[in-house]
Amino acid sequence: MRECARVYRWKRELLGLVREPDEFRSSPKVKRKLRGRTVRETTSLLSRSYSCVPSKAQPTRRLPSLAKIFLAFAAVACLALPGFADEQQVFEQTYPLASGGQFVLQNVNGSVCIAGWNRNEVEVRAVKSSVSDARDLALVKIQVDSHPGEVDVHTLYPDGANAEVAVEYIVHVPYRVLLHSIGTVNGSVSVYNVRGAGELRSVNGNVEVLGSSGRFSAHTTNGNLHLELASLTDGAPMNLETVNGSVTLGLPPDASADLNVHNMNGDVSSDVPVYSTAALPGAQAFRGRLGHGGNPISLRTVNGGIRLLLEHPGV
Repeated sequence: MRECARVYRWKRELLGLVREPDEFRSSPKVKRKLRGRTVRETTSLLSRSYSCVPSKAQPTRRLPSLAKIFLAFAAVACLALPGFADEQQVFEQTYPLASGGQFVLQNVNGSVCIAGWNRNEVEVRAVKSSVSDARDLALVKIQVDSHPGEVDVHTLYPDGANAEVAVEYIVHVPYRVLLHSIGTVNGSVSVYNVRGAGELRSVNGNVEVLGSSGRFSAHTTNGNLHLELASLTDGAPMNLETVNGSVTLGLPPDASADLNVHNMNGDVSSDVPVYSTAALPGAQAFRGRLGHGGNPISLRTVNGGIRLLLEHPGV
């Protein structure tokens, strides 16, 4: 019953952006050093809020009430509570990164959530949890390489050892940033409140970008892609591709691009005016022009639908 009350309060904290009282927090069990970095072991993720919801320190834009609700629930999902594992380790560090810098994160088992803020630094929070043996936690390392203009984060598993450890990342980055390579194998990738560009990848998990601007490519094998962009900037081609899942792309009314849409088994719908220029072989495949045309955007899936949405920034 007490655990249920704690989870209920945890969700209320996210949706209401209120701070949970001390009686609902887990106090740290052990504090020790791991390769020169501070690591805190706790028995519950409830010991601290890991919300990707934009804070007061972050630039925000006004969203419709439904969008606010969706963003809040997305943040709840982004927390990815790993089943109240018996033992966990929480890695927390901050690294300098100027606005417009480059950020890289490669994970294996666990979700990745990234949110922009108006600080020239990267805050990395990683929760390692073991599903079998707590001793496996020490075998999995969080490696961070920080250089001027770039911060790289990698999850390192031992060679030849079957360490059943999941790592969930909550990261804050400068609002203007290049997400050069963000990926995981088993888990979702979520990006909020960022202006820039990025390459986002998963294998078994969804990829979503909300409340952001710029150009982002997203790839997964088993999962959905959902991107909503307040503005679309010029730049490299955007490629949104999945095999088993849907593709949803929200664009502003003034967006211009050359579209390449390919869907093997599913429907294609659009709230955005698209001028078709050529039909391609396939169940639902065509090339088209959005607005005046411009840098290409490719949307592809095998089993799922494709939908283009019309965004209304500032509404």
